[in-house]
Amino acid sequence: MLRSLIENYQPINMQEEQDKKVMLKYLDTFDDCLTRKNEFGHFTSSSFVVNQNHTKVLMAYHNIYKSYSWLGGHVDGCEDTLKVAIKETKEETSIKNLKLLTPEIVTLDVIEVCGHIKNQKYVTPHVHLNVTYLFEANDKEEIHEKIDENSSVKWIPLDKLDKYVTEENMLPIYKKIIKKLEDLGNN
Repeated sequence: MLRSLIENYQPINMQEEQDKKVMLKYLDTFDDCLTRKNEFGHFTSSSFVVNQNHTKVLMAYHNIYKSYSWLGGHVDGCEDTLKVAIKETKEETSIKNLKLLTPEIVTLDVIEVCGHIKNQKYVTPHVHLNVTYLFEANDKEEIHEKIDENSSVKWIPLDKLDKYVTEENMLPIYKKIIKKLEDLGNN
């Protein structure tokens, strides 16, 4: 299932072409890359959730990364990355209603993760092999943070992302998604 989703994905630039190759190689090489047991890298699934006017994005302030960030998490053995993205988004924000804007993966990214402490254990540097989905939600719906993962959730204006996102390596990914969102609106 995941392999065919990645194989069918059409990269939009050299970064995605290379990341697609790496993801497929991980699937061929490691039998545990869908779990955190693989300390070199493992699959994650993310959501980029925009409001109805496509002017804001729902983000969480992640305590580990000290930055506002998209929503999502580890696939933990589940090949249904869309299901994971939805589950994680709802858990992290308590939002109930999500509208999928396109059934396809919207971006593929291999993302570096620095070493950090989680649950009083050291997590060694590794990569997240991330697939992203694009959703829409009502920005009037009640949202709440998930205390063990984030300390805030909020709707952030798309044109102010650089004021809230301190992970500079994530801004190009978000800009890539925003461009795809614009392209969807023009079709």
